[in-house]
Amino acid sequence: MSENFFEIRNGNFTASEQNKVNNVNLVIKNQGEIVSLLGPSGIGKTTILRTIAGLQKLSQGEIKLKKKTLASDQIHIEPEKRNIALSFQDNSLFPNYDVLDNINFGKKRFNGNGFFINVKEIIELLKIEPILKKFPHQISAGEAQRVSLARSLMSKPDLLLLDEPFSNIDQSFKEEIQILVKKLLKRINLTTIIVTHDSYEAFSMADKCGIILNQELKQYDIPYNVHHEPNSIEVANFLNKGIFIEVKVLDSDCAVHRLKHEELGEIRGKLSNNFPSGSNVKLLLQPEDLIHDDHSNLKLEVVDRKFRGTNFVYTLKTKKGELLPVFVHSHHIHQHENAEKFGVKSPIYIDHLVCF
Repeated sequence: MSENFFEIRNGNFTASEQNKVNNVNLVIKNQGEIVSLLGPSGIGKTTILRTIAGLQKLSQGEIKLKKKTLASDQIHIEPEKRNIALSFQDNSLFPNYDVLDNINFGKKRFNGNGFFINVKEIIELLKIEPILKKFPHQISAGEAQRVSLARSLMSKPDLLLLDEPFSNIDQSFKEEIQILVKKLLKRINLTTIIVTHDSYEAFSMADKCGIILNQELKQYDIPYNVHHEPNSIEVANFLNKGIFIEVKVLDSDCAVHRLKHEELGEIRGKLSNNFPSGSNVKLLLQPEDLIHDDHSNLKLEVVDRKFRGTNFVYTLKTKKGELLPVFVHSHHIHQHENAEKFGVKSPIYIDHLVCF
């Protein structure tokens, strides 16, 4: 059996009584994978990165990189001997070095990772050319983040740790940088762990995503599964992707399972969890699950409409007062106003019936 490239076993990470994450088990099987850790601010995500980097001691458990134990109850390898680069959210640049010297400083920490990368390529990719001769106090927070990332890449680490790497970058520029950075990381096969509180960033950047809530790693899976099949109500509520409605399981023993909602009628699909027929459960309903149909007999009242650029998000109200979100493409010719009736295609079919 092949060894995992990176692994945390039963890890306890502690910065304070409030800022800690317990019993973390996380595996990066292959070099070059990108992992995101997603959770609210102050939950302990940065503490995990600092501990992996060696800036804090592991409270309990074990951390291994390339078959070597970096931290355990008895072992603490010093940060400079780990060949791990950590790019902080806050400005961690050397104030007496200009931007170019800060970037080149990364080369002094080079410990032998074999990928090829040069200063010019990094500067062009992160669009740093106009500020090379400036000092950290003369550049914006977003520019400082990009310089810190460039410096980390130049050190050619075995593992790159990024703490909210795009949080200070303008929204119009952020997506472009994310795409370019991900392509680079994949090209040079650099294993990376990204901490973020932005689910879109976590899902788009990573091969696997970990959800950290209430001092625990609640779910660790590919982004598609985390989004479509959250393993708890807690994770679903954190992602804020929909609402829960009360339904009854009509049939859980056939290829296509059937649920019943008193107003929406029959809902078909594949149950993610096993529930016996007759069970009363909570079904996660996400905005993409319901399909708009002007000619449907199933109509609900519109109580809100938000324009999101590529789509509208309508909020529909059931007779029980449940508020259901629905995506509609922004080019849909008929826009519905509040208090209008809105048709929903029925019977409803949802690929993943996520129930608890």
